[in-house]
Amino acid sequence: MKTGAACAIALSGRAVCGDTGAMNTVTTPQRRALVVDDEEALARLVAGYLEREGFEVDLAFDGPTGVRLAQERDPHVIVLDLGLPGLDGVEVCRQVRTFSDAYVVMLTARADEVDTLIGLSVGADDYVTKPFRPRELVARIAALLRRPRGLHTEAAAAPATVMTVGALSISPDAREVRLDGEPVPLTRTEFDLLSALAAAPQRVFSRRALITAVWGDGYVGDEHLVDVHLLHVRRKLGDTASQQRFVRTVRGVGYRMGSGE
Repeated sequence: MKTGAACAIALSGRAVCGDTGAMNTVTTPQRRALVVDDEEALARLVAGYLEREGFEVDLAFDGPTGVRLAQERDPHVIVLDLGLPGLDGVEVCRQVRTFSDAYVVMLTARADEVDTLIGLSVGADDYVTKPFRPRELVARIAALLRRPRGLHTEAAAAPATVMTVGALSISPDAREVRLDGEPVPLTRTEFDLLSALAAAPQRVFSRRALITAVWGDGYVGDEHLVDVHLLHVRRKLGDTASQQRFVRTVRGVGYRMGSGE
C-alpha cells in the first residue's frame, strides 16, 4: 500500500499523522533505527527483524516524515527507500546529512548503477537492491554498527595526531579535513576511508583491506562501494583522475595516498 500522507506508524499498527508526534516501540533505547519506505508491509517486515535484534524502531512511509523523524529521534541507522512520495530517498538523505551522521542504507528497486552512485553521493553508507532477504539487510546493518567512531586499522591504536599530506590535513580527534586551511565536508565513511589511507601513506590498500579497515570483517556487500566513496572524496578535494594528488589508484591492486604535490 502506498500513501503520500505524513504518517509515522508504530509496529503495533497505530498511526500518528501530521504534527502530533512519532510513535515508537520501546525495546533497547541505546540503539534506534528508522525505516522509511512507502511499501508498508516491507517496512513492517524489516522493522520486525530489527526489533528482534534489540532496536527501537520508528517507521515513516513518505519522505517528509522520514526527515522529521530523523531529526526528532536521532536514530543510529536509517533504512531508506529510494522511491518515496513527498521527497525521494536521495533528497531525504541529502537533508538528513545536514544534521545527522546516522548510518544510511539505501533501498532501491532499480539495480542500475546510476541510482547507486546518486544515493552514495549524498552520503549513503551502503545500498541494497530489492528484492532482498531481511536477514541479509540486518547483517549489513550489524556490520555498519560494528564500526567504531575511528578505524579498525593499526592507526586506531596510535596517538591521534594531525596527519598532513601536502596541503591536506586530517585530524582524527576532530574528525576534520582541511585543504589549504579550508574545511572539506566529508561524510563519516569518506572521512574513515581517507584517514585509513593517510595513516599508512606508503601502503597500497586493496578494496578488501579498505573494507576491513572501515566497514569491518563482517561486511558482506559489494566491495566496489570503495570506488564510489573515493570518487566522491576526490571530487570534494578538487582532485582529478589524471592528477591524483591525494588518492592514487594503483592499477590491479587498489589505492594509496598521494604526495599532495
